[in-house]
Amino acid sequence: MQRLILCLLASFACLASAAERKPNFIFILADDLGWGDLGCYGHPHIKTPNLDRLAKEGTLFTQFYVNASVCSPSRCAFFTGQYPARHQIHGHYATPEQNTARGMSQFLDPKVPNAAALLKPAGYATAHIGKWHLGSNSGGPEPGAYGFDFVGSGEKGGAGILADDPFYRAKSTELFVNEALKFVETNKDKPFYLQLWTLVPHATLNPTPEQLKPYARFRAGGPNFPHASAAEIFYSSVTDLDAHIGRLLDGLEKLGLAKDTLILFSSDNGPEDIHIGNAGHSGIGSAGPFRGRKRSLYEGGIRVPGIIRWPGKVPAGKIDDTSVVAGVDWLPTVCHFAGVKLPATHRPDGEVMADVFQGQARARTTPLLWEWRFRIAGEPFHHSPQLAIREGDWKLYLNPDRSRIELYDIKRDLTQLNNLAEKQPDLVARLSEKALAWSKELPPGPRDPGAGLMNAPVPGQPKAAANPNAGKGKKKAQ
Repeated sequence: MQRLILCLLASFACLASAAERKPNFIFILADDLGWGDLGCYGHPHIKTPNLDRLAKEGTLFTQFYVNASVCSPSRCAFFTGQYPARHQIHGHYATPEQNTARGMSQFLDPKVPNAAALLKPAGYATAHIGKWHLGSNSGGPEPGAYGFDFVGSGEKGGAGILADDPFYRAKSTELFVNEALKFVETNKDKPFYLQLWTLVPHATLNPTPEQLKPYARFRAGGPNFPHASAAEIFYSSVTDLDAHIGRLLDGLEKLGLAKDTLILFSSDNGPEDIHIGNAGHSGIGSAGPFRGRKRSLYEGGIRVPGIIRWPGKVPAGKIDDTSVVAGVDWLPTVCHFAGVKLPATHRPDGEVMADVFQGQARARTTPLLWEWRFRIAGEPFHHSPQLAIREGDWKLYLNPDRSRIELYDIKRDLTQLNNLAEKQPDLVARLSEKALAWSKELPPGPRDPGAGLMNAPVPGQPKAAANPNAGKGKKKAQ
């Protein structure tokens, strides 16, 4: 009888332990990957079997947003659950001098509550592997200062010297996933939070000959031509990214951790513009049907892939066309699932999306807001105003001086060519007040004189006028 009681107690203890096990989290963030750059999002040529598998085993969101159209502020929003402008992160971190001139901080304050710092005291092992870019390129705290037990990026503040090494860039995802697999293996018996932020497909890409082979048919001069085409370079880099994510998924399966792990895959912003400097090959990324690219607040600059998987908790094979999810939702949702209470002093701008992740599609309870204080290079058709707000299916754009007001029904007008502002004056007034009130809450700072214009002025010349036909369907997408 005593042995039976002991066996029963041991069984109950095992069951209680299993029931109390907190979920693991893996957050994979690609760099400059567009909404339409994956097979599961409809790309006709790029092969991404592992991310397609992730979508089949989880839920794919068609309305997943980042909270900025470039890297540093977008990453801040995921990491803190707050709009990046609250932390004076308006654009990408560059040199200290450039940051100061743009009214930016030099790095995200390590004292700001973030995913790693909040989960670590709750028993989580924490790791950041890959690109960081939450500080100045020439300095700033290392990721370890933010609560990470392990940092596998070789970086300090910015993209890091290794990111500029041609050999390293081609092998970067492989090396990052190697580190991720080691971290997961080491911490398989405790809950963990892992950020895996890749460098690709951000320019400059330098795929190896072996990586290029599957896309040799896209070489403009034929397969024997000595120079790879832009399509060949970009497509092969995305497929290589996919292959190594597949290695990570397989590693979780072998360790028996797949069912205990919530995975989010996304991108920091939309695809690069083909007119930007050394980014010619990255500029062929796809924003799907949307107007706008990186740096733009039009949909193509901020609507990105969003795939989650958590077997047994997240519906498999679901495509959620209803829910509007954003980067700022990640922190409060992770803390909810981990049973971690947010500090009373930390007010997230995001929502807890636990119900949405578990299959209960719904509308947001709060609007989403964006700002961009700088001129936008590249194709003028993608140059958006400085402020944007989405509430329901409506998306309003305007500048702080109330110029260039544009209103779109995002559900019915994916290309944002039919400006309905003149037909909806009451709606424009209501959304304008919300956007302008939010803008006034933000820390003050300089704005580029070319910001919010379709044709930015050339230095030394008169200020360019806003295009009066913006968004009225009088110009077709290039």
